[in-house]
Amino acid sequence: YRRNFLGNISHELKTPIFSIQGYIHTLLDGGLYDEKINYDYLQRAANNVERLQTIVEDLEIIARLENETMVLDLQSFDIKLLALEVIEDLEMSAKARNITVSLKEGAEKSFWVRADRENIRQVLTNLVVNSIKYGQESGRTKIGFYDMNDYVLVEVSDNGIGIESKHLNHVFDRFYRVDKSRSRDQGGSGLGLSIVKHIIEAHKQTITVRSTVNVGSTFGFTLAKGSAAVN
Repeated sequence: YRRNFLGNISHELKTPIFSIQGYIHTLLDGGLYDEKINYDYLQRAANNVERLQTIVEDLEIIARLENETMVLDLQSFDIKLLALEVIEDLEMSAKARNITVSLKEGAEKSFWVRADRENIRQVLTNLVVNSIKYGQESGRTKIGFYDMNDYVLVEVSDNGIGIESKHLNHVFDRFYRVDKSRSRDQGGSGLGLSIVKHIIEAHKQTITVRSTVNVGSTFGFTLAKGSAAVN
C-alpha cells in the first residue's frame, strides 16, 4: 500500500513539474522574447505551480487526519446556512459551466448538527466542486438534508456523467481517478474525496456514494444532531 501511494504521489507530481520545466526552458531558449507565447507560457507555468501547491496542501491535510493530530472544534450550527455559504462561494465556478447549485425541496428549514464547521465546509465544498467538474453542461447540483433520529443525513446530488459500478469502491482512494485524462484536465489534486472521507470518519460518521452512468451521482454523509435540533 505504501509503495502504491508513493508511486501515485510521484506520478501526480511529475506531470506539473515536467510541464513547468518545459515552459520555462522554452522561455529561456528565446521564447521569452516571442510575444505570441511568452505570456501564455508563463500563465501555464503558474497554473501548474498552483496545482503543485494544491497537491502539497491536500497531502498535509491527509497527514494530519491520519495521524489524528487535527483537533476537531465541535460546535452546534445550522448546516443549511453553511450549505448556502458554500453555494455562494462556488457561484462563479458553477456559472462557468451553466450549472445550477441549490437546496433540495424540503431543505429550506434549519437542520442543526454538532461538528467542526470549517471541516464540514471543506467536505461540502469538495463534493460540490466535484459535482460541478463532472456535471453535465446546463445541469444541476442539489444539496439535501434528512432527519435520521439522532443524525442528519446530508446529500449532494447531480445529474452528471455518473460513475461505473466497478469504480464506486475506489472513489475515496487517494489519487484514484475514474477518468484519468479528464480528471487531470479539470485540475485538482486527486485527493479531494479522500479528504472528505477522512473528515467524516474523524467525526465518527460514514459517507456513501451511489451512482448511475449518464444519470448522476449522490454522495451522502451523516452528522450528529446539534443541541438546537434536539431541543
